[in-house]
Amino acid sequence: SLSLSLSFAHTDTHTRSISIVCNSTQLYTVCTITVGSINKVQKHAPQEHTYLLFLMLGHPSLRSCHRSVTPLSRAVSRAVSTLLLTGTYSCDGVVSLSRAAQHVNAKTDNRLLQLIGVNKVEKTRTFYGLSEEFPVVNFSVVNQLQDDPESRDNELEAVRRAIGYGVSALKSDVKDISEIVIDSSSFAKTAGEAATLSNYIFDELKSERKPAVKISQCCCINLPDKCKTDWKEGVALGSSQNFSRYLMEMPANHLTPQLFVNRVQEKLSSDPAVSGVELKIRDKAWIVQQNMGAFLSVAQGSSEPPYLLELHWNGGKSGEAPLCLVGKGVTFDSGGISIKPSKGMDKMRADMGGAACVVGAIMGAAKLNLPCNLIALTPLCENMPSGSATKPGDVVTAKNGKTIQVDNTDAEGRLILADTLTYADTFSPSHCIDIATLTGAMAIALGGVTTGVFSNNSELWSVLERAGGITGDRLWRLPLFTEYGEMLKSATADINNISGEPGAGSVTAAKFLQKFTECKSWAHLDIAGVMEHTNSISYLPKGMSGRPTRTLIEALKLLAIS
Repeated sequence: SLSLSLSFAHTDTHTRSISIVCNSTQLYTVCTITVGSINKVQKHAPQEHTYLLFLMLGHPSLRSCHRSVTPLSRAVSRAVSTLLLTGTYSCDGVVSLSRAAQHVNAKTDNRLLQLIGVNKVEKTRTFYGLSEEFPVVNFSVVNQLQDDPESRDNELEAVRRAIGYGVSALKSDVKDISEIVIDSSSFAKTAGEAATLSNYIFDELKSERKPAVKISQCCCINLPDKCKTDWKEGVALGSSQNFSRYLMEMPANHLTPQLFVNRVQEKLSSDPAVSGVELKIRDKAWIVQQNMGAFLSVAQGSSEPPYLLELHWNGGKSGEAPLCLVGKGVTFDSGGISIKPSKGMDKMRADMGGAACVVGAIMGAAKLNLPCNLIALTPLCENMPSGSATKPGDVVTAKNGKTIQVDNTDAEGRLILADTLTYADTFSPSHCIDIATLTGAMAIALGGVTTGVFSNNSELWSVLERAGGITGDRLWRLPLFTEYGEMLKSATADINNISGEPGAGSVTAAKFLQKFTECKSWAHLDIAGVMEHTNSISYLPKGMSGRPTRTLIEALKLLAIS
């Protein structure tokens, strides 16, 4: 029922003055538009549908400006429920809508396709006033990714990125947003996973916190039961990684070893989905009793007592050999006496990223009710300089009786893992996977794209590689050749904690760990490079990443099935 009149005044080749009249009410007296942006808008009356009017006009000079005018919609001052739809473009530019998007298009007399037709959507676009049920609708494009040889399912990754772009756009553009209803009519698991990840924000310590935005599954069309089950699995994967991110992001004074234990306890008691996980807290007296001299040598420089957190998920048959996860839990790493440079040291709050990931993984296993027995072990301590700290050149005795010359106290993660891997052997695990932010050399080698993996078992590696391809959080195998172990020889002790030769820092660290496990199916994941996102992926914004929690859960699922 709208009567529109539009007049253009060309002032030069790039700028136009526009006057818009709707039902005799002048919406704008002047809109000065430069290609790609709106420089000035003078409006006489707030109009909730102004943005929709711009889309309906479809003039070429406005096509690059649609996202720029979204702030005008913020006159809507009520809690808004939004809908995120997806679709793809063929090579010739023809749009293909998902089932849910087709439903909305039919309900709105083909208006969705008409609006999309105004200007091809490159990534994401938000429409206002399209649907009575949803005042704000976002359409995100599932862009096909280039084929690559690194074992990633590109179709699933494209869905994740589309959902991520849409969630980010809606949260950025819509004031008072309360809910985002996600199109999960195809790839429901991946949609739930991406929506949950992209909706996460760490604001625990802010005095003013925005209300949480609810993520829910679109039920505007009849969905099969499998679609609903897959959605729940995706949400479980995403929320498990989000808990890992939460732990990693927490400042060190809010996450000492004791506070780490407390937060895990609180999570297990407050979330019914993970109530089946059994928790055992091992204190310093127990660690001493276990003769974990390598672990204690790292902790002794701090006034914070160490703990070993032990979690059990008994989803398999009674007596069946468990899978073991071991995660490095240095809640703050100053480097000890071999102190780190001050620049960037604050990020060492996340040096417990391995512990965060294995805790998130075992909780994910419980949420999915995986049919396996699983044990997660996290040695927790700080690495601090003090009069009682370990000094370079000191020799300590590990739980398995090996003596270690500690020439670099900043190579501490391998020391606490060594004793924990030896303890893991007491459970006779079928597989053992340790995860650690272990070496800066891994960040140099692989950057933030993928996790480095070392393994003595090619079948286990194949499972991990496949899991990474499914989740999009990929892994890359590196060598464990015998010659690298020779670089750890010590004239004083059985082994040195660092190499006496330059280069191959990540490999020699892995060879060190290998000497403390008897498991024939063992893998070491060095996550130093992926600890933090510096280049934002649409569904994983910048910050501590919680990677590769989802890949661990997917690997556990594959191992449980096999």
